[in-house]
Amino acid sequence: MPALASKALRPTLIAPLVRGTRGHAVAVDPPYLPPNPSANTSSQARPRYVDGDVRHDWRRSEIQKIFDAPLMETIYRAATVHRMHQDASRIQLCTLMNIKTGGCTEDCKYCSQSSSYKTPTKASRLIDIEPVLKAAREAKENGSTRFCMGAAWRDLAGKKSGFEKILKMVSEVRGMGMEVCTTLGMLSPDQARRLKEAGLSAYNHNLDTSREFYPEVITSRTYDDRLATIEAVREAGISVCSGGILGLGEQDEDRVGLIHEVSRLPQHPESFPVNTLVPIEGTPLEKNDPVGVHTVLRTIATARIVLPRTIIRLAAGRHTFSETEQAMAFMAGANAIFTGERMLTTPCSGWDEDKAMLGRWGLRGQRSFEDSESVSTTPMMTKEQQALHGVSY
Repeated sequence: MPALASKALRPTLIAPLVRGTRGHAVAVDPPYLPPNPSANTSSQARPRYVDGDVRHDWRRSEIQKIFDAPLMETIYRAATVHRMHQDASRIQLCTLMNIKTGGCTEDCKYCSQSSSYKTPTKASRLIDIEPVLKAAREAKENGSTRFCMGAAWRDLAGKKSGFEKILKMVSEVRGMGMEVCTTLGMLSPDQARRLKEAGLSAYNHNLDTSREFYPEVITSRTYDDRLATIEAVREAGISVCSGGILGLGEQDEDRVGLIHEVSRLPQHPESFPVNTLVPIEGTPLEKNDPVGVHTVLRTIATARIVLPRTIIRLAAGRHTFSETEQAMAFMAGANAIFTGERMLTTPCSGWDEDKAMLGRWGLRGQRSFEDSESVSTTPMMTKEQQALHGVSY
């Protein structure tokens, strides 16, 4: 036990498990305890939930059961929940631009921008404002409604002039009528407030994986550091974009742990990116096996059920999936993609290719700020379907 004391205990060490027919580890709920006759039974009664309810009290074992269910049934269930809250025919088109490459002091084992590893990615300085505005205009002309800017920094300490330049970028892009997102590392409450004042729509700060597996991937920043930035962003009134990466060497229970973590935030994230690892030469994870598409679909569908109002973004690694596999992801509840020439350091499908694909499947781009509109403007179920699922608009 002394060896275990220095490491975070994984769920498999602290809870009994049963193994499903497909080999997934399933956490077992605590045993039922009859109510105390002397206690107020009304306060002990567990609420009854139905699919589509927005909850913040999910038990990890409940989410594990969803994840472990037959995949096609889970996808059908997720597709139904999706239509309760959102127009499933609309896909948010986002474009991501790297505004400061490489030289990051973090040691994320998946990232080619870390200064800890020798990779093909070369460090560069923060780019000027005009190239960013040109890229944003091009993205808007091609149908993207959210423009995201990423800088390879641990935080903004000692970067006063760079931060001022980014605030100007945010303000100018927002002035184009686009949603604006940034990912700049850890933020203080004051920095989050200033980004909000500049017009920032959303801030990306991924948790990456479960709390238990996280130390296997990153040691330069704690899980609670990430949660503190998410709290600062939320308190500033900025939408939170936070998800994870599949293929880091994690297990299914870690994918469930990630979804469980964000489900218990005071507000569910506005968007939940599902990335698949793109192994890059020189990083510690360059030899990792690719994650199976069934795992991606299972993760998306589970997230859709647990986070019914959240945008689920099919993010890095999408270029490795066939069109049919991407269509299955949309059926499972994904309703956003990155599109354009490139993501941060990995390939991305082009605008024309993506618009043609969406057209073939009867899907269309989402308008800027549309996620804040009422679904009552777009009927998504017949009256019979609404009655069947107990939904009303």
